[in-house]
Amino acid sequence: MGQVKKQNRKILSPLDKKPEDLDMDRPYYQIEKQEEGSNGEALVEHLSDLRKQLIKSLVVFVLFLILVFTTMNFWFPFVTKGNELVVFGPFQIIKFYTSVCVTLALGLSLPFFVHFIWQFVKPGLKSTEIRFLGLYSPAMFLLFITGVAFGYFVVNPLSYHFLMNFGAMNFDVIVSAQEYVHFLIMTTVPLGLLFELPIVAMFLASIGVLTSETMKKVRKWAYLVIAVLSALITPPDFISQLMVLIPMALLYEASIYIVGRMEARQESAQQTEAVSTE
Repeated sequence: MGQVKKQNRKILSPLDKKPEDLDMDRPYYQIEKQEEGSNGEALVEHLSDLRKQLIKSLVVFVLFLILVFTTMNFWFPFVTKGNELVVFGPFQIIKFYTSVCVTLALGLSLPFFVHFIWQFVKPGLKSTEIRFLGLYSPAMFLLFITGVAFGYFVVNPLSYHFLMNFGAMNFDVIVSAQEYVHFLIMTTVPLGLLFELPIVAMFLASIGVLTSETMKKVRKWAYLVIAVLSALITPPDFISQLMVLIPMALLYEASIYIVGRMEARQESAQQTEAVSTE
């Protein structure tokens, strides 16, 4: 008898199909695969964009760090302010110059960092958020510079001389360069961040999280939080804490006023729109 050749049996019924074959025959299978592929490509694109922005930020920081280090003799008197400082070893000299140079380079790079972050997050923001950040980004930078300048010209010298005179009554005070630069940073940079309070309040109000009435109701607790923050970020003396507490309280009251004006403007715009629709 001749050898019977076996032929591949065709699939005649869905019952004969494997589960993966049934999935492939679904009408939405190809669409799901395409969506998964597009999501993966979008994620890779976002990560690539983030990598580019981080590289640009690092390059800008390194350039400013080199610039600050090479111009050390120019800005050094503005840091020490004529105060007599001592170092207790060669490593403290390295730590002192490193701390000052890194801080100045970060401060000079801050506008570029904000711009790079803005370029990265802008595609994913809503139109209201884009309008808010685009309008108030310069104000954020100016408030930060104002806070740092307030700390440098007011808080730092007054608190430093107060503590030095207070300590000189019972001790021979010797200030190391490392302790001095730490004191200088703590009395300047945190104040720049705290001066951003009005912008933060305006942003929270623009997205409906905060209202002027809420800020008025929690005013006592807000003052308590401001007092605690001023005690944490300033040297442990009453003068420095009071000098930070007063402008922060004024900024809080200014934030209430600004948020109230924003709410009044929104209400008038809604009333105008309602009248026009009628």
